[in-house]
Amino acid sequence: MMKYDVISFGSGLVDFFVKTGVHEKNHLISYPAGEKVVIKELRCEIGGGGTNTSVGFSRLGLKTAWIGGIGKDYYGKKILKLMRKENVKFLGKKDKENNTGMSIVLCTEEKDRTILTYKGANNYIDINDLSLRKIKTKWLYYSSLLGKSFETQKKLSKLKKQSGTKIAFNPSSYIIKEVNLLQLLKISEVLILNKEEAELLLRKVKSKEENLLRGLQKFGPRIIVITNGNKKINCYNKHEDKTYSLMPHNIKVVDPTGAGDAFGTGFIAGLIVGKNIEESLILGLRESESVLRAFGAKNNLLRMKLR
Repeated sequence: MMKYDVISFGSGLVDFFVKTGVHEKNHLISYPAGEKVVIKELRCEIGGGGTNTSVGFSRLGLKTAWIGGIGKDYYGKKILKLMRKENVKFLGKKDKENNTGMSIVLCTEEKDRTILTYKGANNYIDINDLSLRKIKTKWLYYSSLLGKSFETQKKLSKLKKQSGTKIAFNPSSYIIKEVNLLQLLKISEVLILNKEEAELLLRKVKSKEENLLRGLQKFGPRIIVITNGNKKINCYNKHEDKTYSLMPHNIKVVDPTGAGDAFGTGFIAGLIVGKNIEESLILGLRESESVLRAFGAKNNLLRMKLR
């Protein structure tokens, strides 16, 4: 019998949100070189795809663990404290040599942001750093990691796939550019990404969602979900050979940080408890829109028991 419902394997970071009053122009955020820029608001939150999703799963009543890397420093202790508070078991690595990762989130007046990320200890997890006997789970949820940790994700998924664990994969644009994802995609049950990431993976610019879904099927995932901001969400289920779509609501966005992680959390949580695709899409959207309405990636994650 499986010990956990889901284990998230992804980064744990300390996010510093920086508001300077700068405006976005032509999809760019610019600051004058050689000058000091006054910060109007500075906030610190725990972020990273691994902690965001594991906290989200736990708040939905699922037995959850997190695999990530933290340094033996103040910020590593801060992350672990939050995980304990949220009832998430830590199964990752406490790194003696590398610092805890962090991000600088540069926010604009238009509610968009550019994120500067230092992954730190998150990228140095070897398969031998993990206690494989403790990693017993129905699902593994992967967010983007590079270096040694990405190789460990591949090895772990291959091992756990043989014992019936299902893999959900949510790659970001930088990992799509950096590494070959074919091995992970081939054994993934679910692939979740946004339209820009789908285009990047297929090397197709400005493609229709139906063409992207058709192209991504060839890589092997059984269920593919493509989000597109406030536009239609599209999903293909290979088991049924059926396509689904869902339109987001028109809501006031306070902060977009973590909305993608929240959607993935809700969607996979729905599948874990036996909901169908349509119901799982609705739960994913509900989770992401809740996060969009508040500041920070975790502050407005839903608290409810799915079973």
